Amino acid sequence: MSSDTATHAQPGKATGQQPPAWQRRLRRFGYAGQTRPGVRERLVPPYAEPGTRLWEILGATPSAAARIARWSGWGGPLLVALCAGLTRFWHLGSPDNVIFDETYYAKDAWSIWEYGYEGTWPKSANDRILDAPQHIPLSDAASYVVHPPVGKWVIGLGEQFFGLHPFGWRFMVAVLGTLSVLMLCRIGRRLFRSTFLGCLAGALMAVDGLHYVMSRTALLDLVVMFFVLAAFGCLLVDRDRARARLAAALPAGEHGAARPDPAVGRGLKLGARPWRIAAGVLLGLAIGTKWNGLYVLAAFGLMTVLWDVGSRRTAGALRPYRAVLRRDLGWAFVSLVPVAILTYIASWSGWFTSSGSYAEGRGWRHSGYFRHWAESGKPDGGGYRTDGAFDWLLNPLRSLWHYESEVYKFHVNLDSPHVYQSNPWSWMVQSRPVSYFYESPRAGQEGCPKDAAEKCAREVLAIGTPLLWWTGCFALLYLLFRWALRRDWRAGAILCGIAAGYLPWFLYQDRTIFSFYAVVFVPFLCLGVAMMIGALLGPPGASETRRVIGAVGSGALVLLIIWNFIYFFPLYTGQTIPMDAWRARMWLDTWI
Repeated sequence: MSSDTATHAQPGKATGQQPPAWQRRLRRFGYAGQTRPGVRERLVPPYAEPGTRLWEILGATPSAAARIARWSGWGGPLLVALCAGLTRFWHLGSPDNVIFDETYYAKDAWSIWEYGYEGTWPKSANDRILDAPQHIPLSDAASYVVHPPVGKWVIGLGEQFFGLHPFGWRFMVAVLGTLSVLMLCRIGRRLFRSTFLGCLAGALMAVDGLHYVMSRTALLDLVVMFFVLAAFGCLLVDRDRARARLAAALPAGEHGAARPDPAVGRGLKLGARPWRIAAGVLLGLAIGTKWNGLYVLAAFGLMTVLWDVGSRRTAGALRPYRAVLRRDLGWAFVSLVPVAILTYIASWSGWFTSSGSYAEGRGWRHSGYFRHWAESGKPDGGGYRTDGAFDWLLNPLRSLWHYESEVYKFHVNLDSPHVYQSNPWSWMVQSRPVSYFYESPRAGQEGCPKDAAEKCAREVLAIGTPLLWWTGCFALLYLLFRWALRRDWRAGAILCGIAAGYLPWFLYQDRTIFSFYAVVFVPFLCLGVAMMIGALLGPPGASETRRVIGAVGSGALVLLIIWNFIYFFPLYTGQTIPMDAWRARMWLDTWI
């Protein structure tokens, strides 16, 4: 990989052009000289040319090395995703049990594919599902649930393929966890214009313990993360395409280089923006999984509008905010907010179509909870009436609105203490992880050595790779520096993703909340760490000594993070280990 893959690549700099001596001296202290690439290069920065030196060192011919480097834009991300997938699907059905909140989502997912809504299960359902032969004791009586259906549709798809078993209900979550690693590699490549840094971000997420555990557990939060990351990628593509249109419309100046033009920057219509509409659909799916996607919709909506302001300013608009207000803001709103709302409503299609039947004295049967509230005022019936020509449309929507209002009351008043709850202030240092599963096998049982002096430990602990998260704390400071003092839009975009997934939880510190909610912003944390490592590698103009020191330090950091993941791997996968080995991994008392 060539040395120009660092974060501070300076596209548009003439070959051999050296900065002034005073700038070269200040670079020793981290100063990056200001460059003025052409306006086209500022609108659409080129990708760094992939290097061939590594492949030639490994024995490839120059022509073969060039071909490998040319395909590295997809080959590298696919290789990282393959490694992530192999680890995530390894013994995916273990523990062969219903762990933590799988007791809700795995069964609701099966029910929603059966009836279109969540039915009722008896208290003994888990044992009967895991029995051999299996018995599925599902009733069509509607059950009150407090999360939208999209994530359960996703989980249930795996159950349709492989049955109501641990592997079945974890399958689709593992698929999304693997695909999210591939997406992050490609998103990082587009964001940094560097295949190396993109693959590094994906590799960091592949070895994050929290992302790994959530990729192997049938919970909703990783599904939210997948749709949020996909929406971010779509908005990133939309940004590049909109800026490319502006660049193509700019007039040529002296020597054929493009020059800013106020008329273009102010008045150019950017036409259809399907990637922004796709982002609206994906954000609607995120909200249709858990409501915290609403905050992401608001944050990403503001971010994409500010991107438009920057694009038009670079193209030459004298009043870019006014230009965006006239040309872009309305379409941006329509592409995101109404599209997300319609997607959310459509995600309740199973609930809408479960119209059921009414029986005198028994109310409504075989229909979703509150499905006929508008007609009866009660979730299970009590009187049916039709008052208007459009009640067939308005009554279901009124019923859904009532259902959602009741769910909101439940969430804001949820303050029952839980042994693993945590305050969001502690999430970045991972001080209170959540134990999804714990057993203490006796000697000679379930992999515990026969000569063990005491019981062994078998646990699935939802904790991020500690060294990665602690490094992420420093990466946050670096991102703030790059965004506030260097006006680096990439740092701002990453901070937006982190803030949208993290800061809203500070509004609910009295609620019962858990650290695994942080998986939604794990991709952006990994992007931040990758960007900081790119800076540690040094700018292209740095001395050879500086680059070597940066490479050694960055490589050591990455290897330590990988080692940390391997060290905690038994706790991520529920392997049986001696009690002394388990205690050695409890670095903080709050992890127990």
